[in-house]
Amino acid sequence: MPTIHPTAIVEHGAELAENASIGPFCHVGSRAVIGPGTELLSHVVITGRTTLGAANIVWPHTTLGGDPQDLKYHGEDTELIIGDHNEIRENVTIHKGTDNDEGFTRVGDHNLIMVGVHVGHDCVIGNRCVIANAVQLAGHIHINDYASIGGATAVHHFVTIGRFAYVGGMTRLTHDAPPFMLIEGNPPRIRKVNTVLLARHRFTDDQVAHLKAAHRLLFRAHENGSAAGQTREALAELHDRFTGDDAIDELTTAVERMLDGTYGRWREKLRRDNPFTNPVK
Repeated sequence: MPTIHPTAIVEHGAELAENASIGPFCHVGSRAVIGPGTELLSHVVITGRTTLGAANIVWPHTTLGGDPQDLKYHGEDTELIIGDHNEIRENVTIHKGTDNDEGFTRVGDHNLIMVGVHVGHDCVIGNRCVIANAVQLAGHIHINDYASIGGATAVHHFVTIGRFAYVGGMTRLTHDAPPFMLIEGNPPRIRKVNTVLLARHRFTDDQVAHLKAAHRLLFRAHENGSAAGQTREALAELHDRFTGDDAIDELTTAVERMLDGTYGRWREKLRRDNPFTNPVK
């Protein structure tokens, strides 16, 4: 049987795995599903249609599955889906999705979400991401695997953060963060290749060298003082120079999408209420 502290409230209809643990003063709503080995330490609120997988640890004063902070939301039956082996620290809020996207907010596996983080509606977080204290994620943000976000960073809605990207603390991120790069500042700048994380994950010397060359071509100011070359010609040159390098292909695809997107956010063009491509009637 699951372990339920006498002071906890578990509403009728909630599904708790055999070895789930519900600590003091937690409140688990009637549509919650709590997986095996998941622990709600204390004072945790699980509301709405919320699913937590296996072996998650949720720290006190966290609220999962609350209604979106979106004036377009009018009670649609949307959900929050959280995978396995995540650690969600104190005072985190993660809201469920809306019908203005896919109808869910999703968190993958093996993520660390630190104190005071807000994950807005319709966000999709991949696997093995680290999101530091007080990061604020607006709605519809996608964060891909192994990305890291430094403390007190604010991320604009519909931003995409690529795999192995690092966003420095206190950054105001208003455009997509390409994979494998380190981004920081206000306004944000793509400063270098995220070599530390790539080394930890055994990227080859050749792959790192190729990514450094791509950074110089795409994001670093030229010697003659002109702006960095985020152009179709530069992308084509990278394709020609590094044919068959999957990391370069992933980077150039992300940059192409940034160029095609709205204000550097490629997913902004996909929004269902986009005033340019799909205005609300």
